[in-house]
Amino acid sequence: MTHMFSSFLQEKRYLLADGATGTNLFNMGLMSGDAPELWNDSQPQKIRDLYQSAVDAGSDIFLTNSFGGNRSRLKLHDAGHRAHELSRIAAELGREVADKAGRTVIVAGSVGPTGDIMAPLGPLTHSDAVEIFHEQAEGLKAGGADVLWLETISAPEEYKAAAEGFALAGIEWCGTMSFDTAGRTMMGMTSAAMVTMVEALPNPPLGFGANCGTGASDLLRSVLGFASQGSPLPIIAKGNAGIPKYVDGHIHYDGTPDLMADYAVMARDCGATIIGGCCGTMPDHLRKMRTALDNRPKRQAPTLDRITDRIGPFSSLNDGTGDTAAPPPRRRSRRVSKTTAKKSAITP
Repeated sequence: MTHMFSSFLQEKRYLLADGATGTNLFNMGLMSGDAPELWNDSQPQKIRDLYQSAVDAGSDIFLTNSFGGNRSRLKLHDAGHRAHELSRIAAELGREVADKAGRTVIVAGSVGPTGDIMAPLGPLTHSDAVEIFHEQAEGLKAGGADVLWLETISAPEEYKAAAEGFALAGIEWCGTMSFDTAGRTMMGMTSAAMVTMVEALPNPPLGFGANCGTGASDLLRSVLGFASQGSPLPIIAKGNAGIPKYVDGHIHYDGTPDLMADYAVMARDCGATIIGGCCGTMPDHLRKMRTALDNRPKRQAPTLDRITDRIGPFSSLNDGTGDTAAPPPRRRSRRVSKTTAKKSAITP
């Protein structure tokens, strides 16, 4: 049976995902170091408002407030035992918003990394990781999520463990990795290697791709890497709204709504069919992205020079696969990695 996600994509050709979770929740009053997933229970209307803002901006998909909702991450807040419950509530609130939207909107159950390093480099065994992901998947499924959405993964071993946990829960999924280290994930995986891994999984995702990283330009280069492998699976692009900088003690993203509109159509032209924003992406960005995707004609895939001219410089000379055709960075800026930003369990 064709999953509704795949049917919807065939119908619309391109789907707009949502923007940032953490950035928007900070603007609602979430404090640094707090677990946003606890707001599913204590501040449910703010979470509904978060979801509704994406729907109102034109998103076809929004992610639930459950990125750090697994047992391993929540134990840092003495809430590990609430992993299933908080994930269920996150999806239930999303279901409420999607069901009254008046159009098809997909509720994607966000699942982030465990926060632990997989064996043999770290303490997390494969079986323990599978169970952590399985538990959260069951909670999101019980809450009514249409699909699971694995994101910001660095280690291939963790990606595979999540896929196994999702299979145990019997729910379809999508999955992205973060290519934030000279075109590779923190654990060394390239875009080409990800395609090989994804296609070899016993239960491959409905779509795969990249999210977050160091900036929208780098993410577009990763999308070009995915597309060059010729996989039939839909490609996901969810890039940050520019480059993060410290301004007056806070992290600020310098990407304007117009820049994100350019990014959205270039992501589509690079080969992505599910396009959204990550850190720093607000409803104003999404509205511009929606308009651009709906009204600008599809073009040939952009060259690396065109990407840097329109979106900004790459953070590294190549994409990690030996391609040195990319122009060097044209400016220097202080960047904050996703790993650093996520240490407080704040979602993108």
